[in-house]
Amino acid sequence: MEKMNRKNIWFVALVIAFILLIVLIFLLNKPIMQNLSLVPVPDVTSNNQSIYGFEDPQWWEHAVFYEIFVRSFNDSNGDGIGDFAGLTSKLDYLNDGDPSTDTDLGITAIWLMPIFPSPSYHGYDVTDYYSINPDYGTMEDFNLFLNEAHKRGIHVILDFVINHTSVEHPWFVNSLDINNEYRDWYIWSESNPGYKGPWGQDVWFPSSGMFYYSVFWQGMPDLNYRNANVTAEMNKAASYWINDIGVDGFRIDGAKHLIEDEKIQANSKETIAWFQSFYDLYKGWNAKAMTVGEVWDSSNNITTYLESESFDMVFNFDLAGDIISMVNSGQANSLGSSITTESYLFQGYTMGTFLTNHDMDRVMSQLNNNQDFAKNAATILLTSPGTPFIYYGEEIGMTGEKPDEKIRTPMQWTGEDLAGFTTGKPWQSINSNYPEVNVALESVDPQSLLSHYRDLNRIRLTNSALLEGKFIKVNVSSPQLFAGLRAEDLEAVLTIVNLKNTEVENPTFSFKKDLNPGLYNVDLLLGDKPFSESINLVQVGEKIDFSLPITVMPYENLIIKLIPIN
Repeated sequence: MEKMNRKNIWFVALVIAFILLIVLIFLLNKPIMQNLSLVPVPDVTSNNQSIYGFEDPQWWEHAVFYEIFVRSFNDSNGDGIGDFAGLTSKLDYLNDGDPSTDTDLGITAIWLMPIFPSPSYHGYDVTDYYSINPDYGTMEDFNLFLNEAHKRGIHVILDFVINHTSVEHPWFVNSLDINNEYRDWYIWSESNPGYKGPWGQDVWFPSSGMFYYSVFWQGMPDLNYRNANVTAEMNKAASYWINDIGVDGFRIDGAKHLIEDEKIQANSKETIAWFQSFYDLYKGWNAKAMTVGEVWDSSNNITTYLESESFDMVFNFDLAGDIISMVNSGQANSLGSSITTESYLFQGYTMGTFLTNHDMDRVMSQLNNNQDFAKNAATILLTSPGTPFIYYGEEIGMTGEKPDEKIRTPMQWTGEDLAGFTTGKPWQSINSNYPEVNVALESVDPQSLLSHYRDLNRIRLTNSALLEGKFIKVNVSSPQLFAGLRAEDLEAVLTIVNLKNTEVENPTFSFKKDLNPGLYNVDLLLGDKPFSESINLVQVGEKIDFSLPITVMPYENLIIKLIPIN
């Protein structure tokens, strides 16, 4: 009996010690707990979640997105690389969670460029779909960021790179062995099929006496989605981030290339069918989860993905190019026609609108460093239909031209040494113009580009016509004035942008009868003009005409709310 008691005592002591060890590891959030999927899920409870429609079932339709490259946003520890701790410390710059303030940017959703482990600086060649890139911090750091973003009414979506992996991913390393179970996770051929890719590039690369398919670059081999195990694994990874961690959705990289049909390397029927199934899957998990597809193609092709319910949203590349081109050229009438056409093509669906992203020369560089042009482009973007995406630094006028590293440079926070990005050596050199182009300087200048973006975002988010209203092209007496009308129920908002550096006196306007004639009260949302209290919309045949007894100054932007007088 004495021996039994001693054994029992030792057993109980060991059990207690083991439990204490587990609790200690949990509190410290060591990697072992991450591997066991015991990372604590953020508590997403806040009094601010109703801000700007955070709780809306289809919140993305009314959001203003901000694209962030974590590596370049803000460095918290002096290693020269941006991280989640640094990003979390800057959330109030994007949105402080208080709708009554006007000092933040008014961002309601964040798209994070790839955050998974990767051998490349950009992260688009993934080696592990369940972890955080150690350059950016830990899963605990990410969870804190996610929780703090949600508290401020900011949704968060991840760049989900599922078309391909890194050549260093264990799946691909194993697939090099012809007898390995992962062999069929990639696309192999005994001989080189010989055909090129969609833009004339090599797509077949030699390895281990055979050839593998890689549409973007030989370091990023395409996965084989005709293998059900690949689909199952990607569904599992998606479930982990949405159900276990609590992110709000994904941006799907290179979506149109997912499944090839020999020489048909984009927009195959199998690709669309796969995304239809994926859509049904994640909506079953969480109806408020969303995806936006990167389908870099013409609008006529990309709307197929919306009609088939493959994505909640796709990016509109045609409109992005048109806005920049026509702001540069001053072609006001052509710009109105382009927005009308795109609005018609996307009628009943949601398009992601933007000026440039991480794959393009920065908008300020494309606009020849002209701040007036940049303001014009921003006004058109943020008053047009669709869900707008702002690329980090765009709002302060950061410049950058390819190669890619130069369009993804560190954020310019201050005019001090290293632009306030880091205290160490930055991973990429900072733009030399940071003493004149930075957040601190522009925050105190009411005429700055940053102040302009802040004003536009608030105007958009607080006027339902700009969120849901139909776009009506307005013909103007002057060819240098762009005018667009957004109308929704009893609310209408008129945007006027002077695309050139000359004045326009007493312009007249005409549009199809999509708004009732009569007297309308005027509320000037953007601009500084001595408007009369009302304007008169006069019906002339099937059109509505009106005039404004004002002088529109060079490059002036006006946003006018029209309220019918009953």
